[in-house]
Amino acid sequence: MVQRAAILALTAKGRGVRTVARLVGASRNAVRRVLAEGKAVPDPVEREVQARPHLERIATLFTTCQGNLVRVREVLADEGIEIAYSTLTRFCREHGIGVVAKVPVGRYDFEPGEEMQHDTSPHRVVIAGQERLLQCASLVLCHSRMIFAQTYPRWTRFWCKVFLTEALRAFGGAARRCMLDNSHVILASGSGKGAVMSPEMEAFARRFGFRFEAHAVGHAERSGRVERPFDYIENNFYPGRTFADVGDLNAQFRAWCDQKNGTVKRHLRAAPVTLFAHERTVLAPLPEWVPTVEEIHTRVVDSEGYVTLHTNRYSVPVALIAREVDVHESATTVRVFDPSRRVAERSEPVAEHPRLEDGLQGRATRPEHQDGRRWRHGQHQPPMLEQERVLRAASMVIATWLDALRARGQHNARVVRAMHQLWMDFPAEPLERAVARATEHGLMDTARIESIVLRELAGTYFRLDPAALNPDGGDDDE
Repeated sequence: MVQRAAILALTAKGRGVRTVARLVGASRNAVRRVLAEGKAVPDPVEREVQARPHLERIATLFTTCQGNLVRVREVLADEGIEIAYSTLTRFCREHGIGVVAKVPVGRYDFEPGEEMQHDTSPHRVVIAGQERLLQCASLVLCHSRMIFAQTYPRWTRFWCKVFLTEALRAFGGAARRCMLDNSHVILASGSGKGAVMSPEMEAFARRFGFRFEAHAVGHAERSGRVERPFDYIENNFYPGRTFADVGDLNAQFRAWCDQKNGTVKRHLRAAPVTLFAHERTVLAPLPEWVPTVEEIHTRVVDSEGYVTLHTNRYSVPVALIAREVDVHESATTVRVFDPSRRVAERSEPVAEHPRLEDGLQGRATRPEHQDGRRWRHGQHQPPMLEQERVLRAASMVIATWLDALRARGQHNARVVRAMHQLWMDFPAEPLERAVARATEHGLMDTARIESIVLRELAGTYFRLDPAALNPDGGDDDE
């Protein structure tokens, strides 16, 4: 249209067709055509649309073929209607067939101290050379984007309170509202606006001066501040790092969060820690006393003098065997109290242990609790017999056979004494050859080993009946 207006303007000034064509960069025929029409706005071009007569049929097939336009074109071709695929897709777009109206995304802006968001995500992490499934928990202040994250082998209400307590201590306060993605650990029932918070978690929130709130199911964008970093954590924190255990991982995780909080973010034009300097002044302050998160369990001391908690066993004084005790678990320690003691003495635990990782199936024994125990942890075998010591000192071949015997679970005093008697009765060389052959074939029966030795010794040291050694009638040399 700009070129057409220029052609008309230059012609009105008396320029010739050749000159106008050179100045506007068009052909002389195009200039003549514009001059013949005499207007700057071109006439609209009506394009013949091959698919227009089949509008209703195409709309019906789109539904029948579940939105697959390739299949729609094939069915039309079977019916004798040949339409190019690009023509079909353009026709469907122009007539709104299968077109979803685009809705612009929204943007949430938060005032300082208005909201924080909390969520968890399962992550597979390699720890000490073994891949494990951990729960990554994160808390983000929505205004400054300050993030605090940790990982846990299990995710329960107890660990949720432990994490939130550590996070709020790190931030030095809490925002007025904590947005959730309908976490069953915190919610008692319902979802979204109809969510009912657990009374235990409501009391926890009141202590720190905030309230929990859940967004509607399927509206993950409402908790986008905390959802988005999980992908960044998986692809930027775990790769290239090694972790000795979960504690080592969390220590590195905390240092990484501090580093990222101090990095300038392009969309914020500032570092989160810079914005946090102002937001911190409007956060709900921490209470004067922040109690240690604990959970109390009742256990009965077993016959070995241990109590079991999350598959791990913790020792207590042997005087408490078969009695009920109270087990107080915190994030780092396990303390055992005797409720039958006098009131003045109940505040002191009868045993205290560093907490073992849940599900480890480990055993923690204090030195003062080992006295008087018949078996100590790690001594699953009875003391070695004197005959076995003699055999191991006399022959490496027999010692190898004894090791194989223990590995197969067939080691006992009767077998050891029988092998010692063979060692006393027979010469060393034939016996060792027979034992070596028995070890090679996994033969642990001393009676069979004795028969092998007797076959080798037949006619050399003893006058034996060949028929007795070969009941099947075979040759003596076999």
